[in-house]
This record gives sequence, structure tokens and C-alpha cells, in this order.
Amino acid sequence: MTSLADLAATLKSLHRKGDPVVLPTTWDAWSANTAVAAGFSALTVGSHPMADSVGRADGEGMTFEEAMTRVAQITGAVSVPVSVDIESGYGQSPERLIEGLLGAGAVGLNIEDTVHSEGGRFRDAQEHADLVAALRAAADAAGVPVVINARTDIFKNQVGDESDRVDRAIARMQLCVDAGADSLYPVGFHDDDTLRRLADGLPLPVNAIANPATGDLAALAAAGAGRISFGPIWQMVLTERSNELLARWR
Repeated sequence: MTSLADLAATLKSLHRKGDPVVLPTTWDAWSANTAVAAGFSALTVGSHPMADSVGRADGEGMTFEEAMTRVAQITGAVSVPVSVDIESGYGQSPERLIEGLLGAGAVGLNIEDTVHSEGGRFRDAQEHADLVAALRAAADAAGVPVVINARTDIFKNQVGDESDRVDRAIARMQLCVDAGADSLYPVGFHDDDTLRRLADGLPLPVNAIANPATGDLAALAAAGAGRISFGPIWQMVLTERSNELLARWR
């Protein structure tokens, strides 16, 4: 059986600027198996579709323990590296987060800067970087090079003036680079020029979000993306298609 350390190293090696790894965003064992059968070599687990799959709200509507139970079902069904969106950390310590992830068989994580347990407070840039550093230290202590995808909601939540938002995002994420992140996730649907500015302005692979039904892999690669995920959109597209199928039987 492949060790967690080897899975983490494999996941990190797949992140390449301009030649992005596509990580289908899964939510249960069925979606994970479907993606692997389609030929994908690594996966991510999205908090939003995972919460929807058990009738909970996104934004830490699940407890950390509930989320890790679901993740363990996914990693138990597939043998590829799995990364997990742990939202803003569920109010847990970095050590507990890493312990829980590794215990569930995951080797990567997204960590965002909107603190759901505190009314959606937006973390200060240095505070978020300090959390990334603490997660890196906890992973190092556990002996697994967990792939940390540092996320910022500065675009999603339209924080501050639009005129300098890209520059502020780059500055915020550079602190995460210095803290030990492996990739960076300025979440949002960016035009090619904005994605290119982000990719060119940062030394680590940048995660782009894509619609699996309408997105253009070649365009995202040309703009410099190093990682692509789908957020809740794959699940949403499947829901739309299911509604079409089921409508024939009403």
C-alpha cells in the first residue's frame, strides 16, 4: 500500500504552472470512483458538495469529525491522492486538523481566510499566513508533506477596492508562500488577463476554478494555472441533468 508521504509527494509533483493538474471536486465514494475511472490521477473533496450530499450547509455546517468520516469513505474507495477543503479550519487547532486529515487518509488541504465560526470574519493577511505556517509545522511533525493550498476569498467576497485587488491578493498570498504553502487559490472565476497576472506574480502554482461543462482547459493552462478544480459545479451540473431526466417521469 502506498504511504501517505508518497501520496503527498505525488500530489505535489502534479502541480505545474502552465500544465495544470485537474482535480475533480468530489463529495462521496461514488463521485470519487467515477472520477478515477474517467482517468484522473488525484482528487479534491469540496466542502460545499460534501455538505450538500449529507443535507448540511456549506460554511462549516458539518463538524470536522463528520467531514473526516466522509473523507475516509472516499479515500477508502480510491487509491489516488486526495486533498480536502477544510474551509477555515472548523475552529480546530492546526495539529488536530492535520491529525484528522491524515487519519482519514487525505494528503492535501485547502484552507481559506473567511472564518465561518466567527460570523464570516476575514482573516488578516498575516494571521492567515501564520495559520498556514502552523499547518506546515504540524504536517512536518507528522512526517507527511501535506500539500497546502492556501485560499483567499478576496475576490469571492469582493474585499476592498477592485482597482488594486489583484495586487493585494498577490501580497496576501505571498505571505502564504513564505509560510510554507504549496499552491495558492485566489478563488473566483477570473478572466485570462487576471489569472495571468496572478500566475506571473506568484512563485507557486495557482489554483483556478472551472466549470467542467463549459470551461476551457487549454485557455486556463495558457493563462498559467497550475491546478484546476470544480468547486460545487460538477455536482450542480449533474443535478441539472438529473432534473432533466427525472422530469420525463413526472
